[in-house]
Amino acid sequence: MPVLVTLDTMLLRRAMTGKELASRVGISETQLSLFKSGKVRGIRFATIAKMCAVLECSPGDLLGYRFDAADLRDSSEA
Repeated sequence: MPVLVTLDTMLLRRAMTGKELASRVGISETQLSLFKSGKVRGIRFATIAKMCAVLECSPGDLLGYRFDAADLRDSSEA
């Protein structure tokens, strides 16, 4: 998947544990772990906003993108 979750990097920069972030954001550690591993199909913008507020960062600090030509194909071509 070309969308990369880079939350671990931000947690290291802020010297914060996932457990602490989950508690401060109001989500379970399991939900946070699934997000960090990229195993979720979606996440609410409100949750990302809370993470950014707690970590004092922007959404681009939590997510990255690696180009994949398949992203440009029409979904009907698959």
